[in-house]
Amino acid sequence: MSVATSLVEDLSVETLYTFDESPLLARQSRQESNARSYPRRLPLALKRAKGLYVEDVEGRRFIDCLAGAGTLALGHNHPVVIAAIQQVLADELPLHTLDLTTPVKDQFVQDLFGLLPATLACEAKIQFCGPTGTDAVEAALKLVRTATGRNTVVSFSGGYHGMSQGALSLMGSLAPKKPLAALLSNGVQFMPYPYDYRCPFGLGGKSGVQANLHYLENLFSDPEAGVQLPAAVIVEVVQGEGGVIPADLDWLRGLRRITEHAGVALIVDEIQSGFARTGKMFAFEHAGIIPDVVVLSKAIGGSLPLAVVVYREWLDTWLPGAHAGTFRGNQMAMAAGSAVMRYLKEHNVAAHATAMGDRLSEHLHILQRDFPQLGDIRGRGLMLGVELVDPAGKLDALGHPPAFARLAPLVQRECLKRGLILELGGRQGSVVRFLPPLIITASEIDQVAAIFGNAMAAAITRL
Repeated sequence: MSVATSLVEDLSVETLYTFDESPLLARQSRQESNARSYPRRLPLALKRAKGLYVEDVEGRRFIDCLAGAGTLALGHNHPVVIAAIQQVLADELPLHTLDLTTPVKDQFVQDLFGLLPATLACEAKIQFCGPTGTDAVEAALKLVRTATGRNTVVSFSGGYHGMSQGALSLMGSLAPKKPLAALLSNGVQFMPYPYDYRCPFGLGGKSGVQANLHYLENLFSDPEAGVQLPAAVIVEVVQGEGGVIPADLDWLRGLRRITEHAGVALIVDEIQSGFARTGKMFAFEHAGIIPDVVVLSKAIGGSLPLAVVVYREWLDTWLPGAHAGTFRGNQMAMAAGSAVMRYLKEHNVAAHATAMGDRLSEHLHILQRDFPQLGDIRGRGLMLGVELVDPAGKLDALGHPPAFARLAPLVQRECLKRGLILELGGRQGSVVRFLPPLIITASEIDQVAAIFGNAMAAAITRL
């Protein structure tokens, strides 16, 4: 039986897995840093993978709805990705070129610019960064500060932009910042994000959106606001780690209007939401806006490390060498990324992501009838989240029960026992996140929903 066949065997007959620590996991626990994260909640030692499925060293198969935190747009070992990598090796192309150009790199840039809205593509500049999204965020901060001569940045509650010092300063979550003293916090102003279910103004809906925009506009225009005009505003169109919170589209349009009028650069972080994930090639396209800077990583490298910043020409005032990195010339990642971008476009994967996201959302809303613990179901495309709530808890100003932090890890564990890999996020880690490969089929969506429903039932009995 082939790897592909064995990994996609029918999983409709639910199997409950137990997880005793394997020798590999034991050695990992002894030898890897205490900062390791995923293995603590997903104790897996993986052996092989194909498409939507992974198999561990014990021969157990799992549906992967984490997909490298959204990196694997086409799933594991997609044929077009493998072919692109093999072609680079067969042609004896240079694997490492710093920022020297090659035909592979040139094609990558043309493919990427071909996906951008024409208004942005016609004046776009690109900076290749170190191969992580957080380095691209650092580059974007340098870029806007250099171009504007201002040094402060506005970020949003719940935001996540990476774990390096500068990027960490932009993060809403306080826990990772507490042990560190030397952040750029004096240069970052936090604003409330339009989190409709937990509206920070206690209003919700259009009233909450208008209050949010009014507050931001006043901050930029009031000479007594106590806040310097920033170099930039950085925002996720759909907050990922923050709990899969989609920004209201009118709010995004208002944010673009306010920043443009004030001469403040708008940085959109598309590291997780880009490349058809939300049902558009880029999530900002839902609002019809054009950012000044777009930060890209994860899916852009076709499963290999790569990160870039794309920005409008007026910002290109920094000097040669203002941002550099040894591993910014990964030719295999560029070839794989080009293959993915062409596949997404040729097969209209964005429309498929919309259809599959709608199908999964419909399943989750049906489950909500039986499980009042499913408080808010939200997201765009195949970037979905479910906020778990305690129905017996005290209602907030909008009439919503509190987050159910204790239930979420139980649900995640019960899903894993049934062969489904999911991640958590959001306030108190109470949001179950769905980030499957964009090639997921309708029958696989149905299967994911069925497993999730069974896991919910089992988790609730353990409370």
